[in-house]
Amino acid sequence: MRRSLLALLLILSGVISPVAFAAGSRVKDLAMIAGARDNQLVGYGLVAGLNGDGDKNPTYTIQSVANMLQRFGITVPAATIQSKNVAAVMVTADIPAFVKNGTRLDVTISAIGDAKSLQGGVLLQTPLLGADGKVYSVAQGALAVGGFIGGTGGPGGATVQKNHPTVAQISGGALVEKEIPSEIVHNGHLELLLRNPDFTSAARMAEAINESFTNSAEALDSTSVRVRVPDGLGQSPVGFIARIEAIELTPDVPARIIINERMGTIVATSRIRISNCAVSHGELTISIASTLEVSQPNPFSKTGTTVVTPRTDTKVNEPKGMLISLADMPTVEKVASGLNAIGVSPRDMMAIFQAMKQAGALQAELIMQ
Repeated sequence: MRRSLLALLLILSGVISPVAFAAGSRVKDLAMIAGARDNQLVGYGLVAGLNGDGDKNPTYTIQSVANMLQRFGITVPAATIQSKNVAAVMVTADIPAFVKNGTRLDVTISAIGDAKSLQGGVLLQTPLLGADGKVYSVAQGALAVGGFIGGTGGPGGATVQKNHPTVAQISGGALVEKEIPSEIVHNGHLELLLRNPDFTSAARMAEAINESFTNSAEALDSTSVRVRVPDGLGQSPVGFIARIEAIELTPDVPARIIINERMGTIVATSRIRISNCAVSHGELTISIASTLEVSQPNPFSKTGTTVVTPRTDTKVNEPKGMLISLADMPTVEKVASGLNAIGVSPRDMMAIFQAMKQAGALQAELIMQ
């Protein structure tokens, strides 16, 4: 674990080092155009053909099947319908900006009832609505589940499951029926929104754009950079935006450590610095083992009975503590080497980083997840 952690930090330091940033990053990779955003769509539908793995007759599924049949001129009392081959599902999709009618979208289907699996099912025509309640797309098609469940289940039975068979996808399963209008130029200006807000990065982006287009860009805050569109290009700014997106700059990377204690993952940037400090690390391990001993009378003895007595063994292991001095560390390589020299695990490192932060020795933002 210590070797893999050290290797991860060393790899990250190489990726985020100033050498890697020498070529710079494109504006296209650092920011998005305000107004050119995705929108979320959602719909309620039915998946048929589940071979007995569908819903177990919930009221909403049965009523939905009855309503669907009525659309085709078939009137059936809801109480007489069985839904074991049908599942009620929610269908979700993201519709990008500027997509035209007839464009296909990927959709995700998830069961909302007690269906066991959506494997082999077919999504019936489902309207997808936006936040305004209007239909922008329609989804339909065979499902790709990517998982399965098998076995009888229940008392005395066994089941085998891989992934989540109640969630499926349809690649290109939705057709756009209505285009969402988008506007990216306002009063002769367009606005760039940084994906990672930072004042230094915003100032550098405005400076880099001004080197190509004099006095056209202005950093408004840590997220927004306003760019003036040249005269005559307001109605057709595609070429101008393409030139803006190709401009390269070096964004600023803050010193930051992200620790996920549940997964044992630690990610750090290369700007981490630890001031002079000393760290003591030790562990107290207590092992408790319980066994059962059987005491029996002698062979052919007419007196005495067999007695089972529990036995508990307790061991305490406390290694000698160490106080290790960590000198001023300007790079993530030295930080990783110093902490791994103590022999800490990711869980112990979380406590050490917190203590360093409280002592004022850790010059970085600490994020715990």
